[in-house]
Amino acid sequence: MKSAIIASLIASAAAFAPAQTGKATTSLAAFENELGAQPPLGFFDPLGLLDGADQERFDRLRYVELKHGRICQLAFLGNIITRAGIHLPGNISFDGTKFSDIGNGWAGSFEVPKDGALQILFFVGFLELFVMKDVTGLGEFPGDFRNGALDFGWNTFSEETKLKKRAIELNNGRAAMMGILGLMVHEQLGGELPIVGQM
Repeated sequence: MKSAIIASLIASAAAFAPAQTGKATTSLAAFENELGAQPPLGFFDPLGLLDGADQERFDRLRYVELKHGRICQLAFLGNIITRAGIHLPGNISFDGTKFSDIGNGWAGSFEVPKDGALQILFFVGFLELFVMKDVTGLGEFPGDFRNGALDFGWNTFSEETKLKKRAIELNNGRAAMMGILGLMVHEQLGGELPIVGQM
C-alpha cells in the first residue's frame, strides 16, 4: 500500500514539471542578417510582425520604418528648435498671427489656424502621393527616393560605405522615434528637461 501511495505522489508531482519542447523553427532566420539587425539587440521583432513573412513583407515594413524614422527626425529637430526660441519670421496667417505666437510641441499644433493646418495637410499629401516614392522604379533599396534626379555623390560610395550610411540612417530614425515619443510624453507630464527646458 505504501508503495502505491509513493508512486501516486511521484506521478502527481510529474504533472507539475515543465514539459520538454523542441526548439521552434521559424522563417525569421531569413532576416537575421538584414540591415538593421545590429548590436546590441541583433534581430528584434518582439511583436512577431515577421512571423511567416516573405521578402516583400519585410521590404514593406522596412520602407515604413524608414519613412517614420525620417518624419520623427524632422519632428524631434523641429521640437527642439522651436523650444530654443527659433521661429520662422513673419505671419502664419492673414489675421496677423505670427509664427512665434504658436506654442511649442504637440499643444502648438492645435494653435495653428485652420487654413494653415489645411495647407500643411495638402502639402504632406502631395509629398506622399507624388514625391516621396520610387517613381522611376530604379531605387536600390526600400526608401530610395532619388528617382534619378538627386544623387549627392551616392554612386561614388563603395558598397560597404553605402551599407554603413543606410545603417546610420536606420539607427538615427529609430532613436528619433523614441525621442519624439519621449518629448510628447514629457510634454503631457509637464516639468523641465535638460536642453529642452520647460515643457
